[in-house]
Amino acid sequence: MQRQSTLRNRLVRGLGAATAAVTLAGGLTACGGDAKATGTASDKVTVGAVANGAAQQAELSVPVVESLRAQLPKAVRERGELVIGVGALPAGFPPLAYVGTDQKTLTGAEPDLGRLVAATLGLKPVVKNSTWENLFVGIDSGKVDVAFSNVTVTEERKKKYDFASYRQDNLAFEALKENTWSFGGDYRNLAGRTVAVSKGTNQEKILLEWQKKLQSEGKDITVKYFPDANSVYLALSGKKIDLNFGPNPSVSYHITQTASGNAPTRNAGSFSGAGETLQGLIAATAKKDSGLAEPVAQAINHLVKNGQYAQLLTTWNLANEAVTTSEVNPPGLPTTNS
Repeated sequence: MQRQSTLRNRLVRGLGAATAAVTLAGGLTACGGDAKATGTASDKVTVGAVANGAAQQAELSVPVVESLRAQLPKAVRERGELVIGVGALPAGFPPLAYVGTDQKTLTGAEPDLGRLVAATLGLKPVVKNSTWENLFVGIDSGKVDVAFSNVTVTEERKKKYDFASYRQDNLAFEALKENTWSFGGDYRNLAGRTVAVSKGTNQEKILLEWQKKLQSEGKDITVKYFPDANSVYLALSGKKIDLNFGPNPSVSYHITQTASGNAPTRNAGSFSGAGETLQGLIAATAKKDSGLAEPVAQAINHLVKNGQYAQLLTTWNLANEAVTTSEVNPPGLPTTNS
């Protein structure tokens, strides 16, 4: 399976009921694929806006860093805008990118980081929402400067795009809060557990590989499949399964949604989406040789140093995917597995 499709399926299949709960489809359709300015270049950025309980809204002061602005390509600097691509149509994928409770604001960790980067570079953020496929068409055509849309770095993609990493690409185990089980990075701890996973996804591939290893050791995992996320969550709350194995962002989002309910959940451990030999990375994506990856990476590193990057991830319950440094074109998923 192509990595692009796998990643997309991982998120979309893992969200189901949570996506429906915020009535996303209509709101995102209203946004369409048109670029929408989110105000003039400003030193104030609101993160976590209209987030449906997934984040605590906050206004951050983000002064322009002139030394970084000077590194921008002349055309972008003179235009004064950073066109930010997000591939969230048609249904969105909370907490990363989705239409908020006002039915018009594209909220989430991805557009919020794009807005912070734009402010740091002294540019007006213009968020352009599209389908996943059209996101890359926009980059290729020059209509999108940089994508903040959960794009994993792969060696194949590096042939065509430049990257500035900003988040780890992780999978996670979700368990009931009362369950004391912990993954601990060791597949052997899964022995005897019943785990839900979505068919045709990267996490299924990894889980089935672990199952084979356990079976060779005389142990096993019970793997369960459900038609949608609602069914998974009902099985988890009803203790028909021990764990749900899915994308870390979707698990993080669901944890916020269950926090005040009768069956609160927690993150019981994570694992790299790229497998045990490589830490997968999510990165801002720009057209190759556009000159944007370096200033974007430096802007992210500035946000790391001043603490606003950590504040953003904490706001969206994604602190466990933080990177210490944004790298330009870091090692990506090998071509043979992408």
